[in-house]
Amino acid sequence: QVQLVESGGGLVQPGGSLRLSCAAAGVILSIGLMDTMGWYRQAPGKERELVAEINRRGLSRYGDSVTGRFTISQNNAKNAAYLQMNSLKPEDTAVYYCTGTIRGKDYPTYWGQGTQVTVSS
Repeated sequence: QVQLVESGGGLVQPGGSLRLSCAAAGVILSIGLMDTMGWYRQAPGKERELVAEINRRGLSRYGDSVTGRFTISQNNAKNAAYLQMNSLKPEDTAVYYCTGTIRGKDYPTYWGQGTQVTVSS
C-alpha cells in the first residue's frame, strides 16, 4: 500500500500564491509501480476535477482552469510532488488531493487525505 501525505494548504488572498507538497510512503514495490503523481481538487457542490499530473519522465498535463497559473513538479528520488499555485482566484478554493497512479492505469490508484485551500480577502 501507498500513503500520500499532503501539506501546504491554507488561507490566501486573491492574487496570492501557495505551494502544496505531497510525499509518498509505504511499500517500496508499490511506490515503484506508481508512474504518475498529481493533484485533483473538489469544491463544495462540485465534482472532483484534475488540477495537474506529472509522470516520472517529467511529462505533465493541467486542467484548463489552472493552465498558466499552476506548475507541477516532482522529485523522483524522494517520491514527492509539488504544486506551485500563483495568481490564485476565489474559484480555486477547494480541497486539494494528492494522487498516485499505477503504470498503465487511467485514473489515480492512491489518494491523500486532502488539504484545504481557501482563496478569500
